[in-house]
Amino acid sequence: MAQLKVNDLSFSYESSFDPIFEHVSFTLDTSWKLGFIGRNGKGKTTFLNLLLGKYEYSGSISCDVRCDYFPYRIDAEDLGRTADELMEQWKPGVENWRVMCEIADLSVDAELLYRPLRTLSFGEKTKVMLAVLFAGENDFLLIDEPTNHLDQEARELVKSYLAKKKGFILVSHDRDLLDACVDHVLVIQKTSIDVQSGNFSSWWDNKERADAFARAENEKHLKEIGRLKGAMQQSQGWATKGENTKIGYDPIKEHDRTKNARTYISSKTKKMEARVKVFEQRMGKQIAEKEGLLNDVEQIRDLRLSPMTHYKDRLVETRNLSFQYKDAERPVFTGLTFEIRNGERVFLQGKNGCGKTSLIKAILRDAGYRSGETETGESREDEEQIFSIGGTLLTAPHLKISYINQDTSHLHGDLRTHAFENGVDYSLFLAVLRQLALEQVQFEKNIEDFSEGQKKKVLIATSLLTPAHLYIWDEPLNYVDVFSRIQLEKLITEYQPTMLIVEHDVRFREKMATKVVEL
Repeated sequence: MAQLKVNDLSFSYESSFDPIFEHVSFTLDTSWKLGFIGRNGKGKTTFLNLLLGKYEYSGSISCDVRCDYFPYRIDAEDLGRTADELMEQWKPGVENWRVMCEIADLSVDAELLYRPLRTLSFGEKTKVMLAVLFAGENDFLLIDEPTNHLDQEARELVKSYLAKKKGFILVSHDRDLLDACVDHVLVIQKTSIDVQSGNFSSWWDNKERADAFARAENEKHLKEIGRLKGAMQQSQGWATKGENTKIGYDPIKEHDRTKNARTYISSKTKKMEARVKVFEQRMGKQIAEKEGLLNDVEQIRDLRLSPMTHYKDRLVETRNLSFQYKDAERPVFTGLTFEIRNGERVFLQGKNGCGKTSLIKAILRDAGYRSGETETGESREDEEQIFSIGGTLLTAPHLKISYINQDTSHLHGDLRTHAFENGVDYSLFLAVLRQLALEQVQFEKNIEDFSEGQKKKVLIATSLLTPAHLYIWDEPLNYVDVFSRIQLEKLITEYQPTMLIVEHDVRFREKMATKVVEL
């Protein structure tokens, strides 16, 4: 297969002061199954767009094969059309029979190709687009976060499908998916880009060993830096003392000194100052080298949380609960019975459309959640006209909830305004965002200009700073980088908040859940 060569690549957006890439060089084989890993906002999607020729840049990118990108763009006018009608627009020259073969490998009925896109679920659209994407020959495929918003069953299908393919770059923060599907990783680190063979886990093990070694070496070098700085101060003291002896003297203490001694002292002082200057330059260079050892070590900072404990042990209780939209023929779910007690972390699990978010809406409404808007933009009064519930749903009195919405489209304006509207301290808010690796240069931008992962971090930081009895997080990790996921796992393990969570990251659920409720 061909190679993709990047040489001295530099790029920054016109509206931004911070460069995305600076003098980056590396080489990839286009037959690899490559996982692309890095913090939010570090340029993963930007790099894919550079490969597609969407932006101007300095340096060079050479690739002898055609690149194709997932997800394909769907405009509002496309929603009434079918995938069969759009596939030529998405992938010029694609053959229908090849798409049919790929659809079969995804365990999807080919009938989906002939249904309007607006009738397809998010998971169905994903599978149709992947079938078109892989229906070409010798293309190098750029796959950008294919499992966001997919339920566990759909994720498993996509995972097994991609595991059989090759010749792609996969941008994903799903550790389980990366381990199953890739044989090389491309990692955007703090000051460099690294290419390694292996999957996520092998790279992470190597990284932890390398970081531990760098930290140990840094401890030794900090002591050496102290010694070097001490030597510099001593040499500066010698030069200053010599300079001071040129002017005046005590005839009693220095009775053997003559007036001609001043010229001699001045000459010796100049030589000493020259030697001191050279010494300081050498020491300064050594100190800079030693202080730079941790430049590429990813510091996963500990987050803090102040959960409240409710005087009642049972915070939420449902008995034989059913949920139905007013215009639906049958309920979304029936017979649901579960409870959330203080200290429990309850995960809702089930297929897309099984009612997880609807159940969260009902709990928020019953608890009198302070926000007058939901992620659909509907007020509580409007919601009552949309769905009805049967059975029993009880929430503890005066229950304070901190909520992360799965949707980020309502975020707008600057960070200061967002903090004020959500009642959180602005300085603490910025501090938490910095701990989640949001660069300070981002603080001057409007939130709508953030990447999706950065928007999610805004919601996470807001929730962490909102004291609550119950934290309800609806798909909080979509688009959020691996390092921040590990930060949140450490936080939850340490502070043990009471939580109701919808999240399809298998590793996160396995580590954090005390109870799983299947819908």
